[in-house]
Formats: sequence, structure tokens, C-alpha cells
Amino acid sequence: MTLSTLRRRLFGDPLSTAFTLLVAAALATWLPPLLRWAVLNAELRPDAAACSALDHAGACWGVVAEKARFILLGRYPGDESWRPITAAGLIVASWLAVAFGRIGGRTALLALALPPLVAIPLLGGFAGLAPVPTELWGGLPLTLLLTAGGMAGALPLGIAVAYGRRSTLPVLRGLLTAYVELARGIPLIAALFVASFMLPLFFPEGMALDMLWRVLIAIVLFAAAYLSEIIRGGLQAIRPGQLDAAAALGLSAWQTQRWIVLPQVLRAAAPSLANSAIALFKDTSLVTVVSLYELTGSLGLALAGDGEWRPFYLEAWLFLAAIYWLGCALLARISAAIPRRP
Repeated sequence: MTLSTLRRRLFGDPLSTAFTLLVAAALATWLPPLLRWAVLNAELRPDAAACSALDHAGACWGVVAEKARFILLGRYPGDESWRPITAAGLIVASWLAVAFGRIGGRTALLALALPPLVAIPLLGGFAGLAPVPTELWGGLPLTLLLTAGGMAGALPLGIAVAYGRRSTLPVLRGLLTAYVELARGIPLIAALFVASFMLPLFFPEGMALDMLWRVLIAIVLFAAAYLSEIIRGGLQAIRPGQLDAAAALGLSAWQTQRWIVLPQVLRAAAPSLANSAIALFKDTSLVTVVSLYELTGSLGLALAGDGEWRPFYLEAWLFLAAIYWLGCALLARISAAIPRRP
């Protein structure tokens, strides 16, 4: 970028000039003390005494070094740490591959859906691995699993609901409309409470699903209602002429939807679908209320009983904020990359 281009963009008119000067003044005011606190005066060592001596004049990033394993992996057994690390790595690798690779279409959907299916037996235990109960799963792997697994289950269900709401069967259309309106009319935390405490009442004694699976079902049903409206809007945008052309070529109704309509809908709806994934990624923090300790829950457990490190909760929360921001930025990148690929 040349100097003339930069000058034109920042000082091209009075309004741009005013905003540029306002931003420059804000940076000059707030950036130096922030750098002093976060970098120059910061304590990086996991030394609680050294952090206390700073008296909050500098950041104590040592709390992150001290509590990183508990925050990121929760209460998972320490001698099996490679399993949650591998599970989280598979999910993140799939996101990176779709965001920055040349994967598109059905291959991208498959790449995003398979890792959570692999992560579940890896975390729980299979092929000779020691079983680990789901109540010990936590931290980043649980957050990623709920997000990726929730979207992988919600997308096909949302597509089915969207087509069902366009059905000529009034009873089916009415039931699905009631489901969507009910899911959109209650907060996710209410759905989690219902799944956690009311769903077991519908199972015979001793046959209730594990808490994690009940929560995942609630997340899938909740997210599917929103995704169905996104898909339904995309279906309504398809011009009838395309359906007529497909029929003239001899394609069946199923072939038309599979090869012509649905690929266009998913490509056009990718930004909105990613927005729902971003919202779900952050909303997974709500599962703490039903005793599943994802990232924020693991942080609470890590600091709750440790008076030595609890005063430095701000730095720990900033660490979590950075993780959430990176995850949201990666999901946003996926939404921008998929529509450009065949």
C-alpha cells in the first residue's frame, strides 16, 4: 500500500480525518498503559509470590502457566492427557483444513462432521483404552466436541425440518412449526435444564442417558430449529425456473434437490450457518450449570479452591477470551472460504 493510498483512505474527507484522529488519540491514551501492564511489567513465571509482589501493576501470566492443563483439559486423568489433546487436535485440524485448504462442497461437510465422531470413542475409551466417564471430560475438548457435534447433528435435522415445513401435509407442517417456534422461544439454558432433569423421567429406571448425551441432544434440537429457518430462507430464494429446467432434463424430484437446489442453498447460507456455529461455540459455556465443565467451567474449578492463584482470575479470563476469539475467527474464516469453492 502506497503512502498516497494510505493518505486517501485515512484522510480522504473530513469525516475520515476526524475518525482517524479520534482512533489515534484513543490508542495514544490507552495503548501505553496496556502495554506496560500486559507486557513490560508482566510476570510470566508460575510464581505466586512474584505475582503478588506486583500488586496488579503488571499482569500475572504465570496463572496461565500454572493452571493451563486444568483449564484446557479439565479433570481428565493426567496419565491419559494425550487422548483429549488428540481429540481437540482432530477437530481443530478439520476447521483449519476447511478454512485454509482447498476443501469444498460435500468433502468440507464430511471433514467437519467426522472428527467429533472419532473424538467420542477416543475420549470415552475403545480398542483397549481405559474407559473414562463423561463427567471427567472437560475443558477445550468438551467445548469443541459440543460445538462440532452439535452442528454436525443439527444441520441434517435442520435441513429435514426446513423441507418438512414446506410440505403439503398440514399436520406435519404444523408440528414442525410448533417445534421451531418453541425452540426459538426459550433460552438454551432452559433447554439444558429440561434435558438434564426432565428427560430421565421418560426412561425406565436405570436406563436414562448419560448427562453429556442429554445435553448434546438438547443442543442439537435447539440449534436445528435456527438452522432450519436459515435453510428454509435459502430454499425460498431458489427460482422456480431451475426446477422446471431440471424436470425438462429428466431429473427426479430427489435428484433435483440433491444436485441442484441443496448445494446452492448451503453455499449461499454458509455465512449464516457459520454465525450459528459461532453462537453455539460461545453458548457451550452454559453447560456448566448442569455440571459439565467446559472451558469456563474448568477455569472456575481451577481457581475456586486455590486462594493463592484466585486473585489473578482476570489474566486467566483474558486467556480464555483469546481462545474463544481464535475459535470464532476460524469459524468466520470457514464461512468466507466455503462459498468460493465448488
